[in-house]
Amino acid sequence: MKADKMLPTRAMIETALLSKRQQSTPLQGSSRPLKFHAPEIVFGIDSMAEAAHAAVRLGALRPMLVTDPGLIETGWASELTGHLRNQHVDASVWSGVTSNPKDYEIAAGCEFYRYRGCDVLIALGGGSVIDAAKGVAILAANGGAILNYEGADNNVLMPIPPLVVVPSTSGTGADVSQFCIITDTTRATKITILGRALVPDISVIDPRLLITMPEWLNAASGLDALTHGVEAFVSLGHNQLTDYYALRAVVMVTDNLTRAIDTPHYMPARVQMAQAALEAGLAFSNAILGAVHAMSHQVGGLLDLPHGVINGVLLPHVVRFNAEADPTPYATIAACLGIADSRAPAMESALALADRLQQLATEVGVPKGLAKLGVCDEDVPLLAAAALRDACMSTNPRVADETQIQALFRAAM
Repeated sequence: MKADKMLPTRAMIETALLSKRQQSTPLQGSSRPLKFHAPEIVFGIDSMAEAAHAAVRLGALRPMLVTDPGLIETGWASELTGHLRNQHVDASVWSGVTSNPKDYEIAAGCEFYRYRGCDVLIALGGGSVIDAAKGVAILAANGGAILNYEGADNNVLMPIPPLVVVPSTSGTGADVSQFCIITDTTRATKITILGRALVPDISVIDPRLLITMPEWLNAASGLDALTHGVEAFVSLGHNQLTDYYALRAVVMVTDNLTRAIDTPHYMPARVQMAQAALEAGLAFSNAILGAVHAMSHQVGGLLDLPHGVINGVLLPHVVRFNAEADPTPYATIAACLGIADSRAPAMESALALADRLQQLATEVGVPKGLAKLGVCDEDVPLLAAAALRDACMSTNPRVADETQIQALFRAAM
């Protein structure tokens, strides 16, 4: 598909959402009070300089810039520190973050923050960097060990330092979300920390940064955004404020991801992917997620693999599983993607959606199964048990037991 394909019209999306609301239970309708958490957002090409202005506005005298070696190599980190110097502020740069940030890395980052006497955090990078900055912020304000903060609003009692984020990938949504995902290296799993305090103060989204993503990261982060959109749309925590963003994000990723990978410097596709990541992030931060993420966190923690790639493998299988209980929201997505007639049986449309998601994952180079990523059958019981304890499982639209989750993992092998 063309990367600059017109988005579905507002009328088209509103019609789909109206149909969904009419089929919702009273709890999901407009009668309940709704909350929607979001940071201040700056979006646009060449907007990086705004991050320096934002940091100063938040009181930065000795900011800590959290980034990674790849962002230093591309020159983005030096560009940002240059903007800070123009504001008469020198940043302390810490780049001790790896993919899937580890508990001991967060401890080291907090030690750096305190040693340098920092006051504001700036995160420049993908989801791993942003999650690491959130973890450092939690410890800087609350002390202790990062693993003690697992769960929703768990022990993060003191306000974290001001946080400005500049995402360099198009998918994680960490720049607008209330999630922080950290790897527990002892248990070889990921923990989810969830709370309003973790929503950054300001997110500066400059699509220029996306052009230096390696192809595998482009694919992985795009599939992560796609999964955020799908899971937020069907989540038990969804509402009319999240549905619109979720549905738009799914369409934008489906229409633009392949083009963004094939022609990295084609800015219209990059802008659309940046916007898709943003809108998917706003949706899932407020609606939460589901079984794909609950399962993916366990595989990523066990094998230290790219999160979005695991999502790409699992998503079609979870769609088919959840659709057995209620295919209607998946049919709505399929209709907006133009892969199913709105008058077709809902289950038929849901299965068409699962097939399209699997096709897209294959197009961008995702392996056909978890076994290709290194998952073994003997890992499945442990993975399934941990997935059921993950916070994301609580909003999956279909209740599942350990036997069913094990079967899902094996179907995805």
